[in-house]
Amino acid sequence: MSTAMRETLGNFSSVVCLKSIIVGIEDALGEKATAISLIAAGRARGKKLAAELGLSQAAVPLSEATQRLAQALGPDGTRLLVLEKIEQEGDVIKAYTRETVCSTGEPLGSTRKCTFTLGAVWGALEALTGKRLKGKHTVSVLQGGSHDVFEFTQLG
Repeated sequence: MSTAMRETLGNFSSVVCLKSIIVGIEDALGEKATAISLIAAGRARGKKLAAELGLSQAAVPLSEATQRLAQALGPDGTRLLVLEKIEQEGDVIKAYTRETVCSTGEPLGSTRKCTFTLGAVWGALEALTGKRLKGKHTVSVLQGGSHDVFEFTQLG
């Protein structure tokens, strides 16, 4: 099956347009319904990406998985975010990101949480670990953090 590609414009679109889509959906559906939908879409994307990268339940060290994800999602990939590191602290997996599409264009002090980007990392980690995780955005660059930090814990 062939996929239609944009011959002139290629695969990438403006972050300004993407943010307009997010804000428009929030206006139509509300902030909570939009967040739920965008996190779910991100998780699906993350799981698909992990499969494409050969990370689904693979015996790949977290450092190598981080490197592959960083390349796929960063400046040499889709440009969704810059993934600095993923580390495990006890039962918590923390992902340190910056320049997320969700925080782009937001004023300092904004309470906006990352949704799609959180979901993308979440889905990839679920695929990598083979475990159901609970994720949350715990530190924000918009609130003075050096990174947007996503924390994941195992459910059940």
